[in-house]
Amino acid sequence: MADEVAHRHVFFVHADSGVHRLAPECKLVATVLFVFAVVATPRAAVWAFVADGLILVLIAVTARVPLGRWVRRLVIEVPFLAFAVFLPLVGGGPFVQVGFLSLSEPGLWGAWNIVVKGTLGVAATSLLTATTTVPELLHALERLRVPRPVVGIAGFMVRYGEVLADDLRRMRIARQSRGDDPRWLWQVMGIARTAGTLFVRAYERGERVYIAMLARGYGLGPDRPATAGADAAPARRAWVAALTAPVAAGLICAVAVRAAA
Repeated sequence: MADEVAHRHVFFVHADSGVHRLAPECKLVATVLFVFAVVATPRAAVWAFVADGLILVLIAVTARVPLGRWVRRLVIEVPFLAFAVFLPLVGGGPFVQVGFLSLSEPGLWGAWNIVVKGTLGVAATSLLTATTTVPELLHALERLRVPRPVVGIAGFMVRYGEVLADDLRRMRIARQSRGDDPRWLWQVMGIARTAGTLFVRAYERGERVYIAMLARGYGLGPDRPATAGADAAPARRAWVAALTAPVAAGLICAVAVRAAA
């Protein structure tokens, strides 16, 4: 099952590099710390964000992740950052005149802050998923002592995400075969019905899976380890290699904070 999930993991880039061979828990911790360092960086320190971006590019090149494929993954953040466009229009003064538009200067800084930090965070996470399979990430969560129910929920999300995606694809084909055209506003009701039906199906499937788990003794007695065998802890040099990027980002953040003080 683990090999099947890893093979079907669409974000993973099959390559042989030092980044791929690092222990998954090291990469997971390093990614979280790097994102924290980026978030703590003052928004006016443009040079700091450029330096953080260069660090990610260097990691991508070292990991042999195609830069074009990596950049295309950043499109996933566009819906979440769309509201940042409105901040310069609704913010308070002082204002900056850009053509025929009067834009709020605090709003511009706020939009920049959201966009640059969100982009760097998504880019770092994309590198993590490009060099680490889903089973490895779940194993890393276990090694980092994340509560077992949380790891179990994450595992079920991965396993049944594709099932729900297939259900949604079949329902969309069924709508279109009956003349549905989602481009028209008055046909939005069909999309709403599809969403409701998909929710009900997912809920019912979850109930059936949980009942089947209980029938097989889930929750009775001590939990068995989720992975067979006792893996050795990552070597110290693995931690040093993985933490190089977040330490560099932390130093950049510290310099930027001191310069802004």
